[in-house]
Amino acid sequence: MFIYLSKKIAIPNNTRIQCLAWNREHGYIACGGDNGLLKVLKLETGAVIVGSVDGNRIWGKELKNLHLHLVESKIPLPLLHGSVGTKLIGVHWYSGCLPETGCPVLAIGYENGKVQLMCNESDDSPLVLDTDMLATCLQWNHDGSLLAVTGKSYGTESEKRNMVKFFNPYGQYLHTLKVPGKEITACAWEGMGLRIALAVDSFIFFANIRPDYKWCFLANTVAYAFNKADRIESTVIFWNTNTNEKYVKYIKNLQKMCAMGEFCTIATREDGNTPKFALIVCNSIGTPVDSTTTEVEPLHLSMTESHVFAASRDQIFVWRFQTPRGRTVLELSGQRSKPVLERVIHINEAPTEGENSNDVDKIYEFQVNTDPICCLAASEKMFIVGRESGTFQRYSMPQLMLVQKYAISCRPNKVALNCTSSRMSVIDITGCLLLYDLEAKSSEGEQLTFERRDVWDVKWAKDNSELFVLMEKTRMYVFRNLDPEEPVMSSGYICSFSNLEIRTVLLDEIMQDPENPRQEFVCNMEAKSLRDSRDLLAKVGIEEATQFIEDNSHPRLWQLLAEAALQKMDFQTAETAFVRCRDYQGIQFVKHIANLPNEDIRKAEVKAYFKQFDDAEKIYLEIDRRDLAVSLRKMLGDWFRVVQLLKSGNSGTDDRQLEEAWNAIGDYYADRHKWDNAITYYKQGHNHARLAEAYFAIEDYNGLENLMKSLPEGQPLLSDIGSMFGSIGMCNQAVEAYKKCNKVKAAIDICVSLNEWNTAIELAKEFNVREIDTLLAQYARRLLDEGKILSAVELYRKANRFRDAAQLMFKVAAEESKRNHAPSVMKKIYVLAATLVEEHRMLSRKTSRTTGSTKGGNEASLALNALMSDDTKGTASFRPLDQPWRGAEAFHFYLLAQRQLYEVFDVTHVMRPPQTLG
Repeated sequence: MFIYLSKKIAIPNNTRIQCLAWNREHGYIACGGDNGLLKVLKLETGAVIVGSVDGNRIWGKELKNLHLHLVESKIPLPLLHGSVGTKLIGVHWYSGCLPETGCPVLAIGYENGKVQLMCNESDDSPLVLDTDMLATCLQWNHDGSLLAVTGKSYGTESEKRNMVKFFNPYGQYLHTLKVPGKEITACAWEGMGLRIALAVDSFIFFANIRPDYKWCFLANTVAYAFNKADRIESTVIFWNTNTNEKYVKYIKNLQKMCAMGEFCTIATREDGNTPKFALIVCNSIGTPVDSTTTEVEPLHLSMTESHVFAASRDQIFVWRFQTPRGRTVLELSGQRSKPVLERVIHINEAPTEGENSNDVDKIYEFQVNTDPICCLAASEKMFIVGRESGTFQRYSMPQLMLVQKYAISCRPNKVALNCTSSRMSVIDITGCLLLYDLEAKSSEGEQLTFERRDVWDVKWAKDNSELFVLMEKTRMYVFRNLDPEEPVMSSGYICSFSNLEIRTVLLDEIMQDPENPRQEFVCNMEAKSLRDSRDLLAKVGIEEATQFIEDNSHPRLWQLLAEAALQKMDFQTAETAFVRCRDYQGIQFVKHIANLPNEDIRKAEVKAYFKQFDDAEKIYLEIDRRDLAVSLRKMLGDWFRVVQLLKSGNSGTDDRQLEEAWNAIGDYYADRHKWDNAITYYKQGHNHARLAEAYFAIEDYNGLENLMKSLPEGQPLLSDIGSMFGSIGMCNQAVEAYKKCNKVKAAIDICVSLNEWNTAIELAKEFNVREIDTLLAQYARRLLDEGKILSAVELYRKANRFRDAAQLMFKVAAEESKRNHAPSVMKKIYVLAATLVEEHRMLSRKTSRTTGSTKGGNEASLALNALMSDDTKGTASFRPLDQPWRGAEAFHFYLLAQRQLYEVFDVTHVMRPPQTLG
């Protein structure tokens, strides 16, 4: 975070101010001073509205109708035990509706600079911090994330200085703001926590605050975290600034966030007695792609395209993560996946290549680190760790070896590397920006003669190692070779800097309503060199602009020059500019149009290059080159316009091109699932394949069948249509399609898959396919092995194998009769078996009659021969086929005898059924 003084208001008559209060809803500021002074102020666009009253009188009137209550609450104050004369300077209790669970919300300050932080009034183990100054006041900000403590530093009267120190809820020191004047007495926060008012002598100072929000920027997406009163988890929103889409995630115990490229890393603290932390790599919609756990507390976090770096006060955790794209590339190339690298490095050790760091704590476990880590930065070549003493340690990548140490006289707060890892920027706790050249003096490094004050953010350009942008209070500066451009007023947080464009996001405005971010909160700004180049090209000329761009060389500027030269048909300058910006496609385009013989065609090509397609088409039509206009629209995929151009020609219509256009329009509607429209255009384009797909998509099977009948025999599309019919169980249509394209085997297979064995047998006999019997036998054997005898009977019956079905039924009858089933059931089983035998005989006579009619012969003799041959087969293999009705008759007469005996009581008639059966 960064804080700086921005305004000063003097109270008349040099009246000393004793207290301050800042209304969060309406923005009024009340100050109380000596002699009963009470003033109410309001800041409005720089103007100050002041009102004053007599303090003694007004208090009596104001409090007349109020009810005062006094509540006694015994709060433990361990810091007062054994001390004499120590005064309380404030007890401030934040409501606690926004911070995470277990976060201190009660702050008790003492005059000696000690502050007691408690989770509630009964907390018996409070956090105690020493501000190292004579404290006068303390206040929480609006959401309990910052605690401001005002006071004076220790020392002689000449050495004492007013200051405000800021801490997080856990007592971690964040920043110090030095304030002029003799004595600071009070402070008050603005409603959104972006400003703080300070009472110093007879003045009110206002300081602006740039909070360290938990946020990052990846793949045109801003990911930011905030707390909601109704949830204990932190709410993280992934907001796509291009499409305005939002993805909400809820993360418990969120610690840090950082991003690089298309991914971000979220650090969280896991619940439990042992301190353990999770690092989660997510994509731009918040979907986790990889994760790991570590015992290193992620106080500082950084990442590259392949590694994540987390640092505590004395340890660095290095993790090589994997993305789905990386895993896919390894699988396709057949390479073995790289082992997951997780390594812990102690800040006091000097690891060498190949050293195993699993025992990193064995030496440094019990050592007290007096120079902790305070910042971290990483690139593909190295990572830099900054310590509070100003020492920076440089480690190589991917060896993770300590290669260099640098000493800078400052207390660093932020560190960043440029795109080539040749320079390092450092912002200290006072907001002073320093630059360090890592490659100077044979890699020993050298601090550059560069310094900027009141800096709170810096970002190096992605495409130029000497370009960077910084935020200085409310001004944004772009530097090239350490020379600043004209500043731009901005309070945004820097997202990215590339192609001479800076993208910033107004997080202060977003956090006022974090669930509804607006695209106006994202600002895209251009560097001054880009603005000046554009003005020179528009107002002066190419020659002057070329010299300016030569002096401020950048690929974006050369691209701008190339486009301007193209518009003026200056192909030589355009080619040179494309070469300078390494645009190979641009070079080829310039060579292409330079060789065109017609000036008008060159102009049209240039218009098309700048996406002025209507103007390019107009030029083509004016020079009677309708074919080039059609080609242009084809390239753009504007097939509706292609049809219009083809039909408007005076020399006739090219049927081939028109069919291509109709089919492309059909594809346009098919991609949008407008199948009815697609069918209309596919018919005009005679695209039978896509027409079949459209019919199948809308389940118009009659249309699909009519299409099948209209196709000539042997058409390959018939096979696909047969597969479509088969997939929905329309066996007859599928068989007809397969037969029409001479794929009998496929027709038989579809019959078998649909259990249409009768049709399969007929096809096999018609086309002399012998494999059907083998397939039928295998399927029947499988059913029998599974105990599905009746299913096997049904299979044989559908395949016209009535004799085999009858044999199975007789076996079933024999087995069931041994189990003493009801006679009526046994009678039905035998009747079914006998019926199958009769169907077998009828089929045999029909087959013999068909064969005899072709060879000639007496019908009666042929039928007799068929029955005789069938009886011979039955005698040899299975006797019940000789008398198939014998079992049914037996159970029938048995049931009849039982009825005579038990229902009629006629003994005479009881013996007739057995006699008949015998």
